[in-house]
Amino acid sequence: MPSSSSSSSSFTMSFLSFFFFFSLALISIAKASVPPSETFKYVNEGEFGPYINEYDADYRVLDPFSSPFQLCFYNTTPNAYTLALRMGIQRTEPLYRWVWEANRGKPVRENATLTLGTNGNLVLAEADGTVVWQTNTANKGVVGFKLLSNGNMVLRDSKGNFIWQSFDYPTDTLLVGQSLRVGGVTKLVSRKSAKENVDGAYSFVLEPKQWAMYHKINNSPRPVLYYSSPIQPTDYLKFIGTPDTDEGFAYDLSLENSNGGSSLFARPKYNGTASFLRLGMDGNLVIYTYYDKVSWGAYEKTFSLFDRDSIWETECQLPERCGKLGLCEDNQCVACPSEKGLLGWSKSCEAKKLTSCAAKDFHYYKVEGVDHYMSKYTRGSGPAKVEDCGKKCTSDCKCLGYFYNQDTSRCWIAYDLMTLTKVSNSTHLGFIKVPNK
Repeated sequence: MPSSSSSSSSFTMSFLSFFFFFSLALISIAKASVPPSETFKYVNEGEFGPYINEYDADYRVLDPFSSPFQLCFYNTTPNAYTLALRMGIQRTEPLYRWVWEANRGKPVRENATLTLGTNGNLVLAEADGTVVWQTNTANKGVVGFKLLSNGNMVLRDSKGNFIWQSFDYPTDTLLVGQSLRVGGVTKLVSRKSAKENVDGAYSFVLEPKQWAMYHKINNSPRPVLYYSSPIQPTDYLKFIGTPDTDEGFAYDLSLENSNGGSSLFARPKYNGTASFLRLGMDGNLVIYTYYDKVSWGAYEKTFSLFDRDSIWETECQLPERCGKLGLCEDNQCVACPSEKGLLGWSKSCEAKKLTSCAAKDFHYYKVEGVDHYMSKYTRGSGPAKVEDCGKKCTSDCKCLGYFYNQDTSRCWIAYDLMTLTKVSNSTHLGFIKVPNK
């Protein structure tokens, strides 16, 4: 039987050997560097490109190109540039689409630079050197940069492993082969508007047992769920495209999970390789597919989650379908709820603004047969009495109204109103808070 001292000595030698080889590996990584021939520095300067672009943007192309993708600087307002990846096939000069962005909400100015140095860090900086965005890959073994044919930009090591990849950092778009990771590690966030390139109100995230869509409200303590789809527990959702063997179809576009299951979204009758999934500014989830038979724009909308012809959801479930306040039925905004009843809807329809939080300064009016957009996919609170539901809203200055289901005695507190959906059951009630004067 070996002595304790010999066992201890053997353990020490094993540990020292491991530490020695681990140290050698770290030194090897530290010594790995980008060859001078692979380094670059691009400056945001010169003439704008000639083609039509999404958001009516001006743009300057950079060298990294792999059809149909090209890296560019673009702007929608003067001297406020985003480093982005453009998708477009020049065959018919279509409307090019922006499918990835590095610095949304943090624009750079003229003469900003994109640099890859020998240390392997990809850096976007202002002309004065102020760093705006970077990959944080300095001295991590990067030996080169490449834009792949699927639109993934990668920094690789000497063995071809990806030290960094743009597919891990989507903005509002998934390209074919790109994934969302569970727990919000990666998610899609909508753009605010065509001119305002900052995060919008909507997000699309993968959770352990569902993929979910949220609407961010200024007054609400947390984003509000407006759509969810249950799935088996999974680590990721990948947007995939595969050839279709059924007669009449050419391609399947799906979201695939790590268990091998998938949700089929679209079946175009042509090759759908050049497709992308987008969380729109209105909160809708859509797929656009390049199709050279489309006369304008060259991208066909091959899937829409919220649509009058969709098997998934109607347009009435979109939070802003009917503006700040409106009643939606059969995908149409049909009325403006008011104290005087249902009036004709227009884009100017909204509840009267509150001037005081004191209970004596406001009251509620009732709307029968309606659901708030959050009612369908959230359970609310309860069971509770309708009077107690009202008290919760009255005591909360940020509450703009409450919704109550008499059949289930469930209560929903609303921090915005927006789109209310008409339902046949009159036991679904809405109460809108308005000032007394």
